Amino acid sequence: MNYDALIPVIRKLALEAGDKIMEIYGEDDFDVKTKSDESPVTAADEAADAIISASLRAAFPDVMLVTEEQVATHTTTGDTFLIVDPLDGTREFVHRRGDFTVNIAMVEGGVPTRGVVYAPAKGRMFFTQADGQSVEETGAFDKDVVGDVTPINVATSDNAALMVVASKSHRDQATDDYINKYDVKDMKSAGSSLKFCLVATGEADLYPRLGRTMEWDTAAGHAVLAGAGGAVVRFDDLTPLTYGKDTYANPFFIAYASSVDLKPA
Repeated sequence: MNYDALIPVIRKLALEAGDKIMEIYGEDDFDVKTKSDESPVTAADEAADAIISASLRAAFPDVMLVTEEQVATHTTTGDTFLIVDPLDGTREFVHRRGDFTVNIAMVEGGVPTRGVVYAPAKGRMFFTQADGQSVEETGAFDKDVVGDVTPINVATSDNAALMVVASKSHRDQATDDYINKYDVKDMKSAGSSLKFCLVATGEADLYPRLGRTMEWDTAAGHAVLAGAGGAVVRFDDLTPLTYGKDTYANPFFIAYASSVDLKPA
């Protein structure tokens, strides 16, 4: 993949999808449907997906595309592909909590190598540059001109006083039991793939996820975290989390800053 060609495209598409999402978010009412797995879907998910998937197919016709909102793509197989969650954190969107994101990533050889995470309601944009370094962009978010960017890097963690981030919507006792293995200074909650980005910027040290996720939920955040010096491993054996798995379902995992002393499951 030519990253110099990829990055401007996925950044622009995240912004365009974010505009459409916020347009629907601002409406007095919007329909919420339920998918076969009991997860919610809205017009914003579908509209954002249409914007992103059509443009990715046009720009990169030879690259496999996997997107949450198109079930037909979930039966494709391979270890190199573009993967999209057009609206990650639909529950946050429905409850108007703002912690939702647009996620677009490139996976190569089972590894997320480049990605963008855009939180339109929060005005935060994270992406990997062509050289692999992750940055946070601030400013006007011009579609065609990248604004001011700041390289982001994971924290040098104090294992006697860790900051942990966990899910707003999916917290459970098993997660708390695992977190209790660490010396925790404080905890914060966040929705969607923002949790990866908070570790990437050094705002948190550790994000354990003991719950169901799909690869489109995690790939972009994983890429951003990796480009900031962090890592994501399986919860069961602490081996790297890989992509292109059967049905694109993830095992439990841990995202963390590289200086965290990981505890076994």
